Amino acid sequence: MDKELIINKTEAYVRNELEGEPSGHDWWHIHRVTEVTKRIANKEKGDLFLCTMAALLHDIADEKLNESEEAGLEKVREWLISQEVDEASMEIILEIISTISFKGGHGPTLTRLEAKIVQDADRLDAIGAIGIARCFVYSGAKGRPMYDPNDAPREQMTKEEYRSNTGAAINHFYEKLLKLKELMNTKTGKEMAQARHEYMAGFLEQFYAEWDGKK
Repeated sequence: MDKELIINKTEAYVRNELEGEPSGHDWWHIHRVTEVTKRIANKEKGDLFLCTMAALLHDIADEKLNESEEAGLEKVREWLISQEVDEASMEIILEIISTISFKGGHGPTLTRLEAKIVQDADRLDAIGAIGIARCFVYSGAKGRPMYDPNDAPREQMTKEEYRSNTGAAINHFYEKLLKLKELMNTKTGKEMAQARHEYMAGFLEQFYAEWDGKK
């Protein structure tokens, strides 16, 4: 199994599938997550091939971009089979992809190091400057308002309620983004999340000051 060739072909496949996707789950999201995944994997001693493949393919299976989560995972499986990825590696890659999603805080507890690494990388792309930009891009793509002072963030929600959210973009900071720093798995992920979290907190402070005409 030529791992480098498989990775290169998978990069081309994912770029073709997701380039231009308008909700913030586009090729460049995948590229950033993959690069951060490799950085964390190298520091945390994770399997680089498994981590890289799962990072590249994780949004090919995303239920937001498919008829269902099962249909998305089957699409990934078919790709891995076409690349002659061995059965053991394929099952691990599929396991990682199926377990790392936030799902309104209802995702499973991770036990595999490689899943923890890819989840950290994916969550890091949801916070900081990039996370702020992606939040507003996604809300705009879904026709949601930027902010509504009369629309309070939800404190508790089911997976279904999280997926069917129609609230303002700012609410997403409180429902997910500001929680992610404490949910990081790896030492490297936690270190990277700290600065990104602080950047978001500063942004919100400035946002409210401008909203109220104080700055």
